[in-house]
Formats: sequence, C-alpha cells, structure tokens
Amino acid sequence: MSKILATQLNGLYQKIIQNEEDSIEQTARLLAQAGIGEGNIYFACFDELQAVEFYALHSEEPFAKLSKWSPDVDIYEADRVLIFAKSAQNPEALQLAKKLYDEFIPFAVVASEVASDENELSNLAYTYISMHIRGGLIPHPTKLGERVVVPHLHAALFIYEAIKLVYDEMLEDEL
Repeated sequence: MSKILATQLNGLYQKIIQNEEDSIEQTARLLAQAGIGEGNIYFACFDELQAVEFYALHSEEPFAKLSKWSPDVDIYEADRVLIFAKSAQNPEALQLAKKLYDEFIPFAVVASEVASDENELSNLAYTYISMHIRGGLIPHPTKLGERVVVPHLHAALFIYEAIKLVYDEMLEDEL
C-alpha cells in the first residue's frame, strides 16, 4: 500500500506543477511585494491546513516576514495574505477574501477546486492555486468504491514549499 500511496502523491504533485506553476510563481511575486517592501505577510489557514502556517512560522527555515494571522489582525495595503482552504466554499475563507477584496488588499488563495467562473474565491483572488483534489487517493480494500487518504495537507505543504523556493530566490535577488 505504501508504494501505491507514494505513486498517487507523486502523481498529484506532478499535476499541481503541470497546471499551477505559473500561479505559484505569481503568488511568490505577490508575497515578495510585502517581503521586500514595508508590509507583512499573513497565511490565513483554515481547518487542518493551519498546520501550514505553524510549519511556515516554526520550521528550521521559516518563511521570511511571515506574521501570525488571526481574524483580529489589522491588515493594511502594504500587507499580503495567502489563504489556504480545503474548499473554495469555506465560509471563513470567503468572508476574509471579500473583506480583502473590498479593501483593495491583494491576496492569493490555495484551495482544492480549479479556478472557474462558478468559483467565487478564485474570482476574488489576485492569484489562485488549485490543489486538484477531488477525493481520496487510494481505494479502501474493504469498503466498496470508497477512497481514503484525502491529501489536502500534503498538497498544501507541497505548494507552500514551491512558493517558498521562488519567494526566497526573489528576496535574495533584492539583497
């Protein structure tokens, strides 16, 4: 089973890079505006994707200029926000996106669904990255047709690392 899991995760990562590479670069560029300038960067992460913010703040290589986000934080024009949500239908993510949009604060979104006219979160965001997740990766051997291992956190961390690589390179070029 572990070989199947590795194969399926590799396939997901390949799909993300094939379809989202430009959006990842644009998102890094958006965040670098605050990283190089006077603003702060916030990751607004919902549900289990809060682990991305924790990792970005406390890992061996923390995300430069990242500040801890909470709904009480005042966000200004020079700041940039990256929203991580399992679903583009997440009410808290949508509420934050509408607030940022109305205040003309550029922000990016990472969510499962692909960008579309029906995806309000993708329409509000300056940049949007799809995790390309529609359900579990592996058929469960004892349940009929049910798939297990829904890889939201795996995909979000992969996208985070891809953004961070480009972002760090941009910051280095400015020094």
